[in-house]
Amino acid sequence: MAQKLNNTDEKYLKKCLELAKESVEAGDEAFGSVLVNEAGKIIAEARNRVNEKTVLAHPEIDLAYWAAENLSEEERAKTTMYTTGEHCPMCSAAHGWVGIGTLVYLSSAKQLEEWQKEYDLPAAPINFLPAEDIIKNVEVRGPAEGELFEEIKKLHHLNWTKK
Repeated sequence: MAQKLNNTDEKYLKKCLELAKESVEAGDEAFGSVLVNEAGKIIAEARNRVNEKTVLAHPEIDLAYWAAENLSEEERAKTTMYTTGEHCPMCSAAHGWVGIGTLVYLSSAKQLEEWQKEYDLPAAPINFLPAEDIIKNVEVRGPAEGELFEEIKKLHHLNWTKK
C-alpha cells in the first residue's frame, strides 16, 4: 500500500508540476517527472512527449533509460523518481528493471482513469495496476492530497477541454 507524502516530496513534486505544465503548453498530456539522488539533487527531468515522438514517450521511460545509461546499480537503488502520475504498467516495469529506488506520485492511475471517464475520453488500451503490484521491493508514496493534487487534476482537465 502506498504511503503518504512528506514536505520533501512536495518540493520535488512542484517541479514535476512545472514540467507537466510545459507538456500541456506543448500540446501533450500533463505528465512530468524528475530523478533525485541520495544527496537531494535533481539529476534528470523529463516531460511527456507522446505527441512529439511515439505513444511510448512517457517521462518515466525517458528517466529509466537515463538512469540505466548514467548511474551505477547502487546509485539507481538510492534514487527517487517523483512524477505527477502513478506509473502505467510499462513505466512500472522500466522502473523495476532499471532498479530505481523509491517512487513518489501525485495522482494514482485509478484517479486518472476516473477523470478520463468524466470527460468521455477513450479508455486506455491497457489495464492500470498499482505500481507496487508490478515493482518488487520498492517504497511507493502517493497519491497526494490538497493543493498539489488539485493542481494536477486541473492541469489534466485543462488539457482535455482544449482539445
